[in-house]
Amino acid sequence: NRTNERFPMFRKFILASVLSLATFTAAHAGQQYVDETGFAVSGYDPVAFFELQQSPVGQRQPHAVPARADVTAEYNGAKWAFASEANRAKFVADPAKYAPAYDGHCAYGVAQGGKVPGNPNLWRIVGGKLYLNITPTIVGFWESDISGNLDKSKANWGKLESTDASTKSWKAIDDNKGTYSGSAPVGN
Repeated sequence: NRTNERFPMFRKFILASVLSLATFTAAHAGQQYVDETGFAVSGYDPVAFFELQQSPVGQRQPHAVPARADVTAEYNGAKWAFASEANRAKFVADPAKYAPAYDGHCAYGVAQGGKVPGNPNLWRIVGGKLYLNITPTIVGFWESDISGNLDKSKANWGKLESTDASTKSWKAIDDNKGTYSGSAPVGN
């Protein structure tokens, strides 16, 4: 009977999916990247990314939305800021949905086996998850094979959790000039 032949494969698929999800969830608890602003995502609103119109691959994304220093929440050992109380409420209800992958570190860096800061203005949402990269040049490398780089970064992440990139600033990199204007959070 063909139904009985397919059931073991279906069961293996479900088991593999659950194990992959469990591995990714467990590995998503490293040290949150926090730069000189003292905030996760450099003081930009993590919820607002999901409200922006994402640009096609190969085109620059809209700038991240600066948050307010007086609208905050704590998550994953870091302080997060938001542009509105409504966005703060959405985040508090489901922080894992809005927090960037790899604790705000560069997705391509993780794919290459390193842990470097993520620039919140160099972002992409893939499969409902927010990913950051460090420079416009790196965005090009990452976008040349997003699915392959995500496979590599997921495989590498567990090995990199204990390292810390918080002493580094993405704004100090010359290649990032022009990727941001002003600073976040506002009212700081």
